[in-house]
Amino acid sequence: MNVSKTLKYQINLLSIYLIVLLTLALSASVQAAGNSGKRIVEKNCAACHQTGVAGAPKTGVKADWDERLKQGDDTLNKHAIEGFKGMPPKGGNRALTTKQVKDAVAYMHQTVVGSASKKTSRKKAAVASKPVVKKSAPKKTVSKPKVATVNTFNRLMIPKNKRNPPPMRDGIHDPKNSGTKILQHPSQAFNGIAKSRSGNYIDWVKALNNGNINPRYKLLDENAKPLILDLNIIREVKGSMPNVDYPHKQHTQWLDCSNCHPAIFIPKKGGNQISMAAILLGRKCGVCHGKVSFPVSDCRRCHSRKKNAKIIKKTSSK
Repeated sequence: MNVSKTLKYQINLLSIYLIVLLTLALSASVQAAGNSGKRIVEKNCAACHQTGVAGAPKTGVKADWDERLKQGDDTLNKHAIEGFKGMPPKGGNRALTTKQVKDAVAYMHQTVVGSASKKTSRKKAAVASKPVVKKSAPKKTVSKPKVATVNTFNRLMIPKNKRNPPPMRDGIHDPKNSGTKILQHPSQAFNGIAKSRSGNYIDWVKALNNGNINPRYKLLDENAKPLILDLNIIREVKGSMPNVDYPHKQHTQWLDCSNCHPAIFIPKKGGNQISMAAILLGRKCGVCHGKVSFPVSDCRRCHSRKKNAKIIKKTSSK
């Protein structure tokens, strides 16, 4: 009888021990996933999701996520993995695994739930500590029109069926200029020109090299020859994304140095603070990219140089 009781006691003790171990393991797994998601967000998603640029929902801001969370985790994960509207697939880093992307989504979800519960508890505590005061009728306020924070030409924000409108309505050409009226519609002008996979879907560099277009280097001198600078500038970036490879050649084939320097870029090492947020707001590279050149949704067009790659420099002119 004593042996039976002892055996039962040991079995019960072992069961409790196993339950505790499983609970700790599950807790550690959840915590590890959260930490992993946080690191992924900081390295790959922070440029947009910490600043809220281009309408990206900010981490920890419940109002930005309320409607999105109603769609369910499956939809949010699908959008993050495949890309959605202005967000490129996997946040622009295709090297991320599906699990890593889901961890990042779960982490951002957790920051919203956590911040919301903390705010609610603080609000309840504040209400309990303050005496009840009769509120007066709120004053009517006239809402001011919102100022656009994203450049309105950015093709990253434009649905496919609304891209490449006629010159009179594209927001780039002056509709009051009589010369705008005689310009071809893009659907006609782009026939037979090399295609790309983003922006207005024209590969302008290939079109130039193939002789499809012949841009005038100087507006008032049709015989002026461009000074082509075959120099690649490698800009090191933090995180897991490859470094940025900026080719001068493709730009100087039809632009003069004064188009960019020094108004947009200071020609000095370390003299320019460039971020994805600034580009999406139409600054730095965003002065052209997203308006008249390919948008930043095609991440690998710029982030194409592996870490620690050699830099090759040479100049030529024609």
